[in-house]
Amino acid sequence: MSRRHGDIDPSMIRRAVRDLVPYEPGKPVEEVQRELGLDRVVKLASNEGPFGPFSAAREAIARTALELNRYPDGGAWRLGHALAERHGVRFENVTVCSGADAVIGYLAMVTLDPGDEAVTGWPSFPSYVLDTLKLGGVPVRVPLRDNRFDLEAILAAITARTKLVFIAAPNNPTGTTNSRAELGAYFEQVPPHVLTVVDQAYFEYVDDPDYPDAIEEFAKAGSSVLVLRTFSKIFGLAGLRVGYGVGPEEIIRAIGKVRRAFDVSSIGQEAALASLADGDELSRRRTVNRDARSALEDVLRERGLEPATPAVANFLFVQVEDARALNDALLRQGVIVRPLSPFGAPDALRITVGRPEEIDFLATALDAVAPAFFTRA
Repeated sequence: MSRRHGDIDPSMIRRAVRDLVPYEPGKPVEEVQRELGLDRVVKLASNEGPFGPFSAAREAIARTALELNRYPDGGAWRLGHALAERHGVRFENVTVCSGADAVIGYLAMVTLDPGDEAVTGWPSFPSYVLDTLKLGGVPVRVPLRDNRFDLEAILAAITARTKLVFIAAPNNPTGTTNSRAELGAYFEQVPPHVLTVVDQAYFEYVDDPDYPDAIEEFAKAGSSVLVLRTFSKIFGLAGLRVGYGVGPEEIIRAIGKVRRAFDVSSIGQEAALASLADGDELSRRRTVNRDARSALEDVLRERGLEPATPAVANFLFVQVEDARALNDALLRQGVIVRPLSPFGAPDALRITVGRPEEIDFLATALDAVAPAFFTRA
């Protein structure tokens, strides 16, 4: 049989991509409402903050919208310089991209040749594995210990082919983190041929005094490290996709060679820039999140679900007997949580900390499905 017009020979697609299972985002509210015919749906799946942009950011968005006929600043000059000043580093040590996830992808692009290794704890953020596989690299998954990165085991997994180590602090999806002493001991032992990526996407939520600022304590101390941060979480700009990395100038320069010419929108740049000055709102949101996380922990424990502890970010990780079935049951009640097979935890769910009324809605939904899954404590 002759090939249809437009058919592509399978060999056209690189093998590394052809066999890849892509990242699957959480379901949007509108999709669940449409599929299940529900009037109210609460999304506690994607670790978004429960609040929108800061007031100054909203003003910047409105102002910048008037000039959307113009391309954005491809180098994010103003935002990059503001971030450099904020962290006490040079502009040449900062890359601003379309989300911290984009920094991960560009970093893999500029460092990994086929066969090179990237080591990470597992379960963890899927992009560490997926972006390695896209380049023909070899992801090395090291099991967690007590729901945290086992840094000693990660050091033991490093070989001559290892180029990258990804450390999520806090870890997504478990919500736990490593201490200052543990990370310090790791950096004292990691071989010099390895670049470590410390992903601190949830940095601003953490109020534990034993939690390190990896930029201040490791990057500026001369460690071979790229530290990731984002405006998607506590700053409330997830829909605008703005993240950044702070690290060695050679790595930042290489990322600049492969980053898209206009990677971050004008609105994203200006909203992020405007968000930097409001420390009071940042502190308020951190406190609100801490209290709401405690309330969510209580809701889960009262129903026989034990979250991983100590949780320090804006989500909780719970292991259950049948995560897929419980996820589906909660969907039918109008609650979207995150099943974690893509993260390497098929027996668990991740639940984002929401507003008090959203946590109450989750509690009602859990009570409705309880007889089929668990008994109240």
